Amino acid sequence: MKEAITGVILAGGRGQRMGGVDKGLQDLDGRSLVQWVLARLAPQVDAVVINANQNLARYAALGCRVLPDAIPDFAGPLAGLHAALPQATTPLLLTVPCDSPFLPDDPAQRLHAALEAQGAELAVARTGDRVQRAFCLTRRAILPKLEAFLDSGEHKVGLWHASLKLAEVAFHDEADGFRNIDTPQDLAAARSNR
Repeated sequence: MKEAITGVILAGGRGQRMGGVDKGLQDLDGRSLVQWVLARLAPQVDAVVINANQNLARYAALGCRVLPDAIPDFAGPLAGLHAALPQATTPLLLTVPCDSPFLPDDPAQRLHAALEAQGAELAVARTGDRVQRAFCLTRRAILPKLEAFLDSGEHKVGLWHASLKLAEVAFHDEADGFRNIDTPQDLAAARSNR
């Protein structure tokens, strides 16, 4: 029997590479980036929440619960996971960034299969030689380990992953689906390629 999964859209960053604007709310062909992600993520999971630290009402208008970081100063993707873990009512959480509008339609299923098969604490996507650290599936029970890691002053996702029993899942067949829209140039290229 499939375990229930909460999808967590990570939209809590400063958007520095996008010129200081809220990346998730940038327009791509008439819809915000977060709307593209939500449309692709929602069919894969049982519930969706959005981690955001600004424009909370605009994110809430999408019909999802919005969870700001409990850790101050835009502490990164781990702060988003930290905000969602204690609020989730499902045993599993899948994180995806708000700036990945081409998200494939099967990461939840493929990451879950690897998590189970390898008895891992966390499953993460890999495309080519790049680990896509923001695309990961973990158990809600990992919260105490994450809190201890953050309490130590660390925030680097790679160091956090290195401390866990990790399953890497190859998505070489869907590498383009993990492409991030980080900069205005990325956004312009995505618009011209659609």
